[in-house]
Amino acid sequence: MNGRERGFLLLTSSLGNPDRKPLTVAQLRTLNHRVRQAEQIDQLRDVTPQDLLQLGYDATNARRIVDLLEQEEQLSWYVSEGNKQGCVPITRVSDTYPVRLRERMGLDAPGCLWAKGDLSLLDQPMISLVGSRELRPLSEAFAAEVGRQAALQGYVLVSGNAKGADSVAQNSALAHGGKVISVVADALQDQPQQTNVLYLSEMDYDVGFSAARALSRNRTIHALGSLTLVAQCTLGKGGSWDGSVKNLKYGYSPLFVLDDGSEGAEALIQMGAEPVLGSQLEDLSALKPFTKSLIDQ
Repeated sequence: MNGRERGFLLLTSSLGNPDRKPLTVAQLRTLNHRVRQAEQIDQLRDVTPQDLLQLGYDATNARRIVDLLEQEEQLSWYVSEGNKQGCVPITRVSDTYPVRLRERMGLDAPGCLWAKGDLSLLDQPMISLVGSRELRPLSEAFAAEVGRQAALQGYVLVSGNAKGADSVAQNSALAHGGKVISVVADALQDQPQQTNVLYLSEMDYDVGFSAARALSRNRTIHALGSLTLVAQCTLGKGGSWDGSVKNLKYGYSPLFVLDDGSEGAEALIQMGAEPVLGSQLEDLSALKPFTKSLIDQ
């Protein structure tokens, strides 16, 4: 890792210490803005309290940032321990960081993604699939067909590794010789090494499951795909609904929802998602982007 990558890790990771308080995405965004405007600091790890005072920070926050950047020994240990378990960091300034996340999320993109598995999958065409954990038969068949068609048409399937639509689509893709990227909401280090699979985490590799993580990672799932397909969602609640509404608001990717007549699907269609049927999946490249979202009108 170069100096900038180490700086991002030092600022965004707990480094295995639950008492360590790294910067939030919002705080990192503010720091980025101030550094860019000042054009006087080339590498974040080299800053001094005086540098930060000149950027408008008070003494307490200036000292906090410098203290985070000085913990190089802890960083080296943490990265080494992660490597032993197959986990590697990809910071927002790394060459291997997904371009789509930078382009679609800007400075709100995760400061670091931890990865385990086949990193080459990040350079291949991707489509994303989201959906409920408890599936109706039509939705289950749709999720399975998305996974199958992704494999047959040469797309990496991006999903969330959860029960229901995620697992159905992922298993189908792998069963048909395809490839999968799973953006997990639990500990990355506990995921198995699998052929044709890459696990990604927005959090440190040793952080366990939380409901907040499950919601947050949906934006990454939506933003990685050239399009996102919704197998099923419940009107007004759940991660599939929340992530899809935010996609329509922020434009992470073109959004398509199974046109099953459900309240959730109908509501997303009214907000700008495109309806789709299983019979339309035979040529994923022919699916057209969604129309202007009603959220923005």
